[in-house]
Amino acid sequence: MAAPASPQTADDLKEAPASGGGLDRGVLAVAMVVVLGAIMSILDVTVVNVAINDLAREFETPLSTIQWVATGYTLALATVIPITGWASARFGTKRLYMISIALFVLGSMLAGLAWSAETLIAFRVLQGLGGGMIMPAGMTILTQAAGPKRVGQVMSVVGIPMLLGPILGPILGGYLVDDVSWRWIFFINLPIGLVALLAAGRILKRDTPKPAERLDAIGLILLSPGLASLIYGLAKGAELKDFLKPESAIYTAVGAVLVVGFVFRALNARNPLIDLRLLKRRSVVAASGTMVLFMASFMGAMLLLPLYYQTVRGQNALHAGLLLAPQGLGAMITMPIGGKLTDRIGPGRVVLVGMVVVVLSVAGFASVIQADTSYWLLGGIQFVMGLGMGMTMMPTMAAAIQTLDHDEVPRASTMLNIIQQVSSSVGTAMISVLLANQLADNLGGGGGGEIGSAHKIPKEVLDKIAGPMADAFQHTYWYPAGLLLFAFLPALLLPRRRPESTTADAPMQMH
Repeated sequence: MAAPASPQTADDLKEAPASGGGLDRGVLAVAMVVVLGAIMSILDVTVVNVAINDLAREFETPLSTIQWVATGYTLALATVIPITGWASARFGTKRLYMISIALFVLGSMLAGLAWSAETLIAFRVLQGLGGGMIMPAGMTILTQAAGPKRVGQVMSVVGIPMLLGPILGPILGGYLVDDVSWRWIFFINLPIGLVALLAAGRILKRDTPKPAERLDAIGLILLSPGLASLIYGLAKGAELKDFLKPESAIYTAVGAVLVVGFVFRALNARNPLIDLRLLKRRSVVAASGTMVLFMASFMGAMLLLPLYYQTVRGQNALHAGLLLAPQGLGAMITMPIGGKLTDRIGPGRVVLVGMVVVVLSVAGFASVIQADTSYWLLGGIQFVMGLGMGMTMMPTMAAAIQTLDHDEVPRASTMLNIIQQVSSSVGTAMISVLLANQLADNLGGGGGGEIGSAHKIPKEVLDKIAGPMADAFQHTYWYPAGLLLFAFLPALLLPRRRPESTTADAPMQMH
């Protein structure tokens, strides 16, 4: 990645022309800063996924509880993203970006010092509050610098952490868990964060804070607790296998009422926290629907394989991380290609092809996973799934953004990032509970306690239960595979031609 040629590139960088062509050196310099920040938050997700088994063992906690280390983080991301637009105007995007990184680093340090599952979950939430503003602020900086005609290429650059995350995250996390300490999966963010802060201070253009619109405090009060309560209630209902029990239904009902209240508020307020009126645009609503279903199913499926490798196959965290690398390699091949094709032929065709590949891959896991399935076969399916992922995630984001006006990009980025994180939270929480229930049914256990406790079971007993445990994983994989099929419905409405102008597309006709 090219470095800036002179100080002028850093401080005097203006918005790039909206014409096509490659990204100039100034935009690449900004992209380097954005990638440094983004790679922390994305690496953190994949690093923690491979450590879930060891964290359950460390704190003697069942899967249904320890999974909130992952779910709480992504939910916190979604909670804080809505104020990014307001904070960007109030403090300046550069300043906000640097504050976000600093808060993320603080949360990482505290998470590394956690002394119980509860404190680890709490510090992960704090970490997420900082990480939630890193991606939308960075995407706003980079998209406005590159111009709408090059959104596909920009998304490919931002996608670099998504390429490196699935490859380096599990390997790095596995090494740290096995050979150093689980605490270092959080401490590792400190040096990366410091480098990102220094680079942002030097390369990003000076802040130009503007008088900010009043923050929609009512919307924030409705949305943040509403999402947390709704997701917790649904996860609890799945865990209890009864959504009508009071300990589940109360949280679900309260969350639903708050979220519905937020939607009403957002559609009628002058300056809403999230501009849901953007959903009147066909490209935006199609991309949002695709994102919800794809991210919930895909991120849920991503949680399963490292647990399978460690619990059923007896691999340590490092070996599990190495076995997860083929997926990242596949995405590395198609992510840049998907970005260029999005700019050239439109995102609709690219996303549909990618989704077909992902659906077949997840269904492949659901068909072949056994206690002794060939690692080569599993690696091959992962590689193919990575190919599909690289043609799906960022082109879907580009589908919503590339037809919007300049001033609408930050609001759309905010909304899409919220959708992405909330969907990830829902998928992770629900799939983990479904797996725990399936394990309990197959083994007659207590709801996923087997995760993290395999080291306490004699080898001869483990050999006997490996088959039923593998069956639990295989059965669980069918849930994300089925959910992915529904994602094709909104994906069929994505634009299938490159935008002819930078103006927003016409409002979607309602019939």
